[in-house]
Amino acid sequence: MTAYGHWIDGAWRAPQQGHYPVVNPATEEVVGEAPEATPAEVAAAVTAARAARDGWSRTDPRTRAAVLDRMADLIVEHSEELLPLLQAETGATTRVTSTVQLPVAVERFRRYARGALEPDVVPLAPKPVPTGPLAPGGLIGAVALRRPVGVVACITSYNFPVVNLAGKVAPALAMGNTVVAKPAPQDPLSCLELGPVFREAGLPDGVFNVVTGSGPGAGEALVSHPGVDMVSFTGSTAVGKKIAESAGRSMRRVLMELGGKGAAIVLGDADEKTLASAIGAVGSVWSFHSGQVCTAPTRVLVQRSLYERVVTGLQRYAESLTIGSPVDNSTVVGPLISAAQRDRVEAYVAGARDQGARIVTGGTRPGLRPGFYAAPTLIADATPAMAVAREEIFGPVVVALPFDSEDEAVRIANDTPYGLYDYVFSADTARAWTVAARLHSGNIGINTVQRHPDTPFGGFKESGVGRDGGSFALHAYSELQSVVWPS
Repeated sequence: MTAYGHWIDGAWRAPQQGHYPVVNPATEEVVGEAPEATPAEVAAAVTAARAARDGWSRTDPRTRAAVLDRMADLIVEHSEELLPLLQAETGATTRVTSTVQLPVAVERFRRYARGALEPDVVPLAPKPVPTGPLAPGGLIGAVALRRPVGVVACITSYNFPVVNLAGKVAPALAMGNTVVAKPAPQDPLSCLELGPVFREAGLPDGVFNVVTGSGPGAGEALVSHPGVDMVSFTGSTAVGKKIAESAGRSMRRVLMELGGKGAAIVLGDADEKTLASAIGAVGSVWSFHSGQVCTAPTRVLVQRSLYERVVTGLQRYAESLTIGSPVDNSTVVGPLISAAQRDRVEAYVAGARDQGARIVTGGTRPGLRPGFYAAPTLIADATPAMAVAREEIFGPVVVALPFDSEDEAVRIANDTPYGLYDYVFSADTARAWTVAARLHSGNIGINTVQRHPDTPFGGFKESGVGRDGGSFALHAYSELQSVVWPS
């Protein structure tokens, strides 16, 4: 078992306040020990990032691209060590670990290696300007340029620690920023392991730093540090609001991807193929990382003529899934990240039951010991006002609600504080397109839960501020600067 230090200025730094245990959600055994950060250690990481900022921002984009490509290569080369660690600390199944937890991170570094070479100058047509009280007139030329923001605090979520970190760090570095990362406390070890990997790739010391902590202290110290120019956060809406309040005091930039309560609307014209797609898509709440995904379609809104048919199909889907150890290749549903999260999920289900909702399947704890397991659960006949239909549960729980008209479906879908990702299933894609336009959500899937990697990603309402993904992430991690001259 390894006891890690913070990664600061290109080297391990032993923590002043010791370590805390990182626990395997499937075995409840300690995977390793992560360092507890003090405000002084967070400040040291920010100081290192500020010292490296000028040099990295002036580095030729081709050099930045080469380093990012090499970072991707080395993650692949170190995958035999990283994959088991990722699986142990996240509890993800073998399928999710091998196809998503690391490969998607690799692709993100490759994507932003290309992104480092994208044009950062927006040419503007010359304008004839008359003489005024400030300056003589003439033909005035101008350009808008994307400039790096500076030091970026990257605070990531526990469900996909390396993938989420890659989605922040790769575009930030491509644009010439430096980074202080603060991974989620539940599974920070793989993120710490990236420090020496990135140094081996040729990343200069201080450009990438990692601090960790078991509680909110490290994140709070990082967000409030005056040397941080931007905060990029993925996590709960409640924490996001606190970060926005702190960042607002100094007007620093924020990019926040927060909670979601995705609605999958199944219209009454759905044919057999569309119904099968809808059931498979909603079933991904159970089969993909135990529902610990912010974009998951955790509410299924079904036109009444198809309601019982969809509920029955989802019940069969849920009951066909194998729950068990994530290292077993037959397992589809692994554990939740912690006992606290499992208990939170169970409390939501109990609350729905007490309010009169029908627990179609699941709702009781699987008889698996050890591990933090929750059964795939389908709740029917809930009302839109119930907590299970409005609040993010972040577990393997689907809530089914019937509707009679499109207007009612749109009203129910929009009646939560969130607006991250919704879905429309219909045999008539033109009709689905029209319904999508009425949904207050940053992302809409029509007859699919598949993502497009170059689309802008982010949420409406309390699901976040700003957009990343594709070239939009390069915009997110840069400031626009106008330069004007007489022609």
